[in-house]
Amino acid sequence: MKHSSIDVIVVIGAGSIGQAIARRVGTGKQILLADLRQENSDAAAKVLSEAGFEVSTTAVDVSSRLSVQSLIKTATALGNVTGLIHAAGVSPSQASPSTILKVDLYGTALVLEEFGNIIASGGSGVVIASQSGHRLPALTPEQDKALATVPTEELLSLPMLQPDLVKDSLHAYQLSKRGNSLRVMAEAVRWGKRGARINTISPGIIITPLAKDELSGPRGDGYRRMIEVSAVGRAGTPDEVGNVGALLMGQEGAFITGSDFLMDGGVTAAYWYGELSQTSK
Repeated sequence: MKHSSIDVIVVIGAGSIGQAIARRVGTGKQILLADLRQENSDAAAKVLSEAGFEVSTTAVDVSSRLSVQSLIKTATALGNVTGLIHAAGVSPSQASPSTILKVDLYGTALVLEEFGNIIASGGSGVVIASQSGHRLPALTPEQDKALATVPTEELLSLPMLQPDLVKDSLHAYQLSKRGNSLRVMAEAVRWGKRGARINTISPGIIITPLAKDELSGPRGDGYRRMIEVSAVGRAGTPDEVGNVGALLMGQEGAFITGSDFLMDGGVTAAYWYGELSQTSK
């Protein structure tokens, strides 16, 4: 039975960052955790429910429209969906270019489209993108517009995303994350018509299991160098991303929508204008 007075926050991607934001915005609400792997959702649910949150779980594959629609059915049966935390994705060391585009770019567009159809008035969402999206040189206005507005089902057919042009996982990841922030800006217009807001956070190196994969993977040295020469000189924590997520989803962020928040300890600044600029271009 649907309890319309219950506020539901859907967290897609049950990792450290999704959990950190959920802890700050989920008190007194029903949290629905969804992950590709049910065991990830269950493990996160155990931690959150033991900390006093109301939690239920499900599995979702964000690259499948049917799966995302099934998630929405589960969420709307619980109550009014007033919050979306979209933190699912795969990193360059974990997947091929085509998988990254399917999950990180198409999957995010799909989630934004489907949740934009049901988000409650006064609701808000955050999408976790990445500093990587800020390290791609400028695209043409036409390419920006295509990534932002082309119908979801046509996204992966864009000429700029074909295998002959996107040959490595890092490039696919940068394009996907740039695409996420552009898509969020376009979706903010549509979400606004429902009285809801949506923003992107682009974190730098945050210590999570995914970052540990990267630090021990083929790009580990590059990651350590980024941390070393950044203005802050350290990696970030999921809780720091949680603070920004709480601002964007709460009343204090009520004037913010369609925006992207880069929080990377100064790595992007070092990439374009600092020590990283000499070595990485």
